[in-house]
Parts: sequence; C-alpha cells; structure tokens
Amino acid sequence: MRYERSRMLLGEDFEKLQGAKLLLLGVGGVGSFCLDCLIRSGVNDITIVDFDTYDESNQNRQLWSEHHLGESKVQALQAHYPQIAVIETRIDEAWVEAFDFEPYDLVLDAIDDTKAKLALAQKCYKKLISATGSAKRLDPTKIEVGTIWTAHGDRFASKLRYELKKRRFSKKYPVIFSSEPPRVKVKGSFMGVTAAFGLTMCSLAVRRLIGSK
Repeated sequence: MRYERSRMLLGEDFEKLQGAKLLLLGVGGVGSFCLDCLIRSGVNDITIVDFDTYDESNQNRQLWSEHHLGESKVQALQAHYPQIAVIETRIDEAWVEAFDFEPYDLVLDAIDDTKAKLALAQKCYKKLISATGSAKRLDPTKIEVGTIWTAHGDRFASKLRYELKKRRFSKKYPVIFSSEPPRVKVKGSFMGVTAAFGLTMCSLAVRRLIGSK
C-alpha cells in the first residue's frame, strides 16, 4: 500500500492528513520539497500558488526544474501531482489582502516577498507556518524552528520583526530559520539547506494537523 508506512507511524492520526486542506505559497527551492513531502505523507488536498517559470538557475535546488525549462511551475507540478489545485498568480500584498484563507487548515509560506509575508502574518497568523532566509548557507544542522520573535541569526527575520512592530503586530506564529551566518552577499543557494527548510515545513505541518508538538 502506498501509505502503509505513514499509517504505521501515525495510526488513526493519518486520517487527519487525508482530510486536511492546505495552501502552499511558493513552490521554489523550499516549497517544491515541502509539496513533495506532503504528498508522500498522505496530504492530498493542496492548493499551490506561484507565478514563475523554470529557468536554468533553478536546477541546483528546485524539484522537477530540469524537466520543464521555460514552463509554468504550478502547471508543471500539477502534471507530477495531479491531485493538487493550482493558482498561477504573483503573491503580493494586494493578493494576500484580497484572498480568502478561511477554507484552509494551514497556510504554508515559502515566498520571499517582504510585504506579502507581513500581510500574511497580519491576516492569518493562527494558521501560518513561514520560512525565512534559506539561501547563502551550507549547514542544514543550523536550521531551527521558533516564532517570528525568537528567530535569531537571520537578517530577513529581523527585518520582518522590525516591520511587524511598526504595524503594532505582536502575535506569535512559527517560523523556520537558520542561525548559520550567511557565507556570501549574493543569492547563492545549496539544496542541502533549501530542501531541508521545505522538509522541516512539511514536518511542522504534519505535526500541527495531528495535534502533536
């Protein structure tokens, strides 16, 4: 059976994954691995949102990118995971403010647009799991999970905190971050870290869905 090992691990809680409805924002180096992990774990009702197409620079870290150069990411991923729903659009502040997040059990944020991430926090922090900066690093053992207020060693998280304070936002929501100092200033990336961010996001989602810490 496809999910036999998942059922052996989760027991009756596996049905909670089968009945869950998730929204995954961004399917790049972090999001594509999160998606694959969720599907393999038994979550089938997933809507992915992205506007980008695959190019050669994606091939060092994004699942399926080598097979779909020039193609829409969400359309290509739907070909591999036909059970998912797709929304092909740019995720910006205006889109977040207009979108209805109510039908989803969890919102998984794997985007890097600062204003959109801030809008997400303000609108749906209760069901949000967010990734901070995964680029410029080599050591996946430095990945940690905390809240937006406890994340450390990451300038992106620091910037988000600063902006949230300006907006008088003080709620907590979980974030995935790395305490490893950036090795470069440019946007170099390593799949060993970006994929680990995505797998950590999947693990957090599964644990939230089954009510386990």
